[in-house]
Amino acid sequence: MLRRSFISFFLIVSLVIAPSGFANTVSGSNGVVTSRSQLASDVGVEILRQGGNAVDAAVATAFALAVTYPSAGNIGGGGFMVIRLDDGTVVTQDHREKAPGTAFPDMFLDDAGNVDRRKSLYSAQAAGVPGSVAGLLDALERYGSMDREQVIAPAIKLAEEGFPLSADMAQDFERVLNSMRDYPASMAVFSNNGQPWQAGELWVQKDLAETLKRISAEGRDGFYKGKTADLLIAEMQRLDGMISHEDLAGYNAEWREPIKGSYRGYDIWSMPPPSSGGALVVQMMNMLEAYDVKSMGWGSAEAIHLMVEAQRRAYADRAEHMGDPDFYPVPLDMLTDKNYARQRFLDFNPDQASRSADIGSGSWPMESMETTHFSVMDKNGISVALTTTLNLGYGNRIVVPGAGFLLNNEMDDFSAKPNEPNAYGLLGDEANKIEPGKRMLSSMTPTIVTRDGEPVLVTGSPGGSTIINTVFQVMLNVLDHEMGIEDAVASPRIHHQWQPDMIRIEPGALQDGAQQRLEAMGHIDLAPMGYGLGDANSILMQNGVMHATSDPRSDGGASAY
Repeated sequence: MLRRSFISFFLIVSLVIAPSGFANTVSGSNGVVTSRSQLASDVGVEILRQGGNAVDAAVATAFALAVTYPSAGNIGGGGFMVIRLDDGTVVTQDHREKAPGTAFPDMFLDDAGNVDRRKSLYSAQAAGVPGSVAGLLDALERYGSMDREQVIAPAIKLAEEGFPLSADMAQDFERVLNSMRDYPASMAVFSNNGQPWQAGELWVQKDLAETLKRISAEGRDGFYKGKTADLLIAEMQRLDGMISHEDLAGYNAEWREPIKGSYRGYDIWSMPPPSSGGALVVQMMNMLEAYDVKSMGWGSAEAIHLMVEAQRRAYADRAEHMGDPDFYPVPLDMLTDKNYARQRFLDFNPDQASRSADIGSGSWPMESMETTHFSVMDKNGISVALTTTLNLGYGNRIVVPGAGFLLNNEMDDFSAKPNEPNAYGLLGDEANKIEPGKRMLSSMTPTIVTRDGEPVLVTGSPGGSTIINTVFQVMLNVLDHEMGIEDAVASPRIHHQWQPDMIRIEPGALQDGAQQRLEAMGHIDLAPMGYGLGDANSILMQNGVMHATSDPRSDGGASAY
């Protein structure tokens, strides 16, 4: 009771003082959608009302997010999805961006051999070949029940007729406006004749509407060939970018075997590489399974110490072993094996912190905080966890003239130089070097948890390197601490990623006295921060009722019927 009272107290406080938004929690027996945009969530639920399934709703939501949440929702980026079908089968789809055919390992190094971050983030060369359109349409064709005209129609309407800008979006547009001033097409979309948009003004995107109409009418050829492709390639040529007509025409989404793990009788289904998220979540859960996390108490020094030490080892393995499996032999069997997790945790000391400098990558014989995640579930238990991104917010800030959509800057997610940190401070090596046609490593972690074959939890998050730990903690909150979905998502979080050797801490994430105890254990660098770890729009199934919540850290929304 004391633990529950404490959690309830700090949740009330955090919801009151968290600067970004509030949790919108809804329940339904027929279907639920939760995303970063209330408009997009409403689109998804309307598709369910019309008789569509969760895949139809997910595709409609994704296209709507490209209109209503342009900093991360997209048709010019890529992502991953995990789908549980009505017969219990789980499939995963990789529509991650790919390096253009002319890309090469040293393309972002200057004459002195140093990484040119402006080039890797804010140039046309920073753009990978987009995968979102191919992936969404492929999923719809395989597992949807509606045609693409039906599911894209709401996004077209939102772009063509516009919608009033929220204060949150208007402020965000103004924040990035200076970085777009070199690109007239970007300024035409994200400014009102050169002046900042104001909250409440009607925001119309005519060029984007026309692009969506071409996709609706022609399918993938409406994006990867024809007028849209010509417009994209013209901008590449004007700005010395690398994407070619051949790159676009040759893009394909990949259906991959899901990462599967187990934890205290639950089954965990998540993304395999080139996402590192699924393997790391399973690895960390394997490390914790031998410990009574519940009895330690949420936010206790003992629980935080245990979590950090698991995070430290898993992220070290990420740096060494993770990359595109089509180019590099990722040792997934090792990383997700319970015996390996036990071996990796043998040096865990419950009273003493490790030093990251002493934790190398494991061995056995042998992406931006501005991503976005949404979750969908329908009355038949079909569930979709989908995480999509342009990498940093608004990608490379370049809108394709005449086409109305932003390009990604995902090429920065490769290792531009061995052991040189990317924009999120993540390290990488040979496994994630730049190669033509290769998919860059990601931290995106769309995840579905089942028990006895039935769906329990659908979750995921944006947050760059913090994504994996956000999903990890939502799962622990539900499975060990027995929280409802609103509390599980709203609870303050911590983050450790091996290097730098630092624990980032949201307000209220530690019980009274826990910081002093952690410092006594040797956790020296504890870094308080605001409420910025993730945006975990999630769904929990309980007693036949679907409960969906948006994350109070952001201005999102859930919808149900």
